Amino acid sequence: MKRDRSIIKGAATGLIAGVVASLVMNKFQSALSELVNGQSKSHGAQSQQSGSPGHGAGAFLKKLNAEDANDDAAERTANVVAAAVLNKRLSKQEKDLGGTIFHYAFGASAGAFYGAASEVVPQIRSGVGLPFGFAVWLLADEFVVPALGLWKSAAEYPPSIHGYALASHLVYGLTTEVTHRLVHFAWP
Repeated sequence: MKRDRSIIKGAATGLIAGVVASLVMNKFQSALSELVNGQSKSHGAQSQQSGSPGHGAGAFLKKLNAEDANDDAAERTANVVAAAVLNKRLSKQEKDLGGTIFHYAFGASAGAFYGAASEVVPQIRSGVGLPFGFAVWLLADEFVVPALGLWKSAAEYPPSIHGYALASHLVYGLTTEVTHRLVHFAWP
């Protein structure tokens, strides 16, 4: 019973940490992209990828005439859900809001997983969250998101985009761990 409570506490504190880390990651990305590109977007590392994938979500949206090559992966996700569930094409403002919601939901979910897993395997917390941030970048950005057609193949983007995404996810992982520690130990 105590172990179950510990896992629930880990998931809850990890969820909070994931939200905070998503916010910090967005602020980091906003500042970095403003510095490098002179523009800022708020949907995570995916905001730097552009172009329309020809498979999965990209093909689904093209078929519905709802694809915009300027959409990032988070906006594309919001548009896919709206098209599939509501049979509606989102406006740019709605895609921006939906993309932000999906970005934070993913960050919160990953944080909750991290928190729960760290209760079972405490060694996961070694490296102050940096291995976690690396794993999220590698699995999500480099494999799953392109496979789902939310953006083009990882091989189609220059190393600078991958470096930006990796740096952003390392900030996310570090912030998740630090916040998780603070919230976890303050939690009764």
